[in-house]
Amino acid sequence: MKFETKLIHGGQSEDQATGAVSISVYRSSTFHQYELGGNPKWEYSRTGNPTRAALEALIADLEGGVAGFAFASGSAAIHATFSMYSAHDHFIVGSDVYGGTFRLINKVLKRFGLEFTVVDIQDLAAVENAIQDNTVAIYFETPTNPLLQIADIAAITKIAKKHKLKTIVDNTFATPYNQRPLELGADIVVHSATKYLGGHSDVVAGLAVTSDEKIAEKLAFLQNSIGSTLGPDDSWLIQRGIKTLGARMRVHHANTEAIIKFLENDDRVARILYPGLPDFPGHEVAKKQMDHFGAMISFELQEGLDTKKFVESLKVISLAESLGGIESLIEVPSVMTHGSIPREIRLENGIKDELIRLSVGIEDEEDLINDLKQALDKIG
Repeated sequence: MKFETKLIHGGQSEDQATGAVSISVYRSSTFHQYELGGNPKWEYSRTGNPTRAALEALIADLEGGVAGFAFASGSAAIHATFSMYSAHDHFIVGSDVYGGTFRLINKVLKRFGLEFTVVDIQDLAAVENAIQDNTVAIYFETPTNPLLQIADIAAITKIAKKHKLKTIVDNTFATPYNQRPLELGADIVVHSATKYLGGHSDVVAGLAVTSDEKIAEKLAFLQNSIGSTLGPDDSWLIQRGIKTLGARMRVHHANTEAIIKFLENDDRVARILYPGLPDFPGHEVAKKQMDHFGAMISFELQEGLDTKKFVESLKVISLAESLGGIESLIEVPSVMTHGSIPREIRLENGIKDELIRLSVGIEDEEDLINDLKQALDKIG
């Protein structure tokens, strides 16, 4: 089955009780058990819900895993994944990660004794040199948020397997439409399904998928025990969003290519970060492991231009956090998504105060370009 067909017919694509082609929303909190002490398929919706199970089967199918798990947010999925481990377990983490992940690690997980070493995930020697006797896993994003750095998934998983470590990849920016880390050797993939998978900026959700049966057992236990599960209505919305992922991504990609050309030819833009550019540092690795380079662009304006005025002058493109929706969204990471990271660490990692992140939507490309142009004209 081709991937775009799998988006619609993968996993459990119809309601098993009725044959409905749209999975039913099972809002029941509990289920009638017909035998005392039996082993019912459904008993309590935190433990398992038919609507959520259909979504979990679909994302497992799309990522090529043995099991999927749906959570109340991407952060909840990441938290559950780290919760498989114990105090004094050590992780290698990519230096460019979502600000919420940085906050979770530094303000929550470290308090429970988990240990972390931050490295440039593009530097394979640095990754291997950071391994300690108590290292258990390597965690990273690719492309990263917001610098769009590219990590070589196959090379990192090779290092991990050599040292008997697990590899955890945040695949939010790429989506399984463009990249499937489990096929490249990763053990766990996490998503903020709020983004491209949901695709309509109307639901918050997280997903985790694993290729390892033992990890699947642990995640199932933690999902139930911690309880940050995705509700049936939200599960239905994410599944509906996934069905149109292929159609949406084709427009996202076409618009992104048009905007890149516009930005490249505007002297007011000092620097563009995008894996599809031939001179981008991670271009060759991205070309090897991705089916397309995605629809996220980061860029910097020329020194002295007013970043604040620029983003506030846009009319079609919304100044807002999040990404991956049908509407174009723009933000300034240093103030918004990565504001929880201390400024000195942001600058050390390459996140300048002037950096702008653009999530390209599916509006008419001419309207998007004209909007960028009129906002640039107001600042120079």
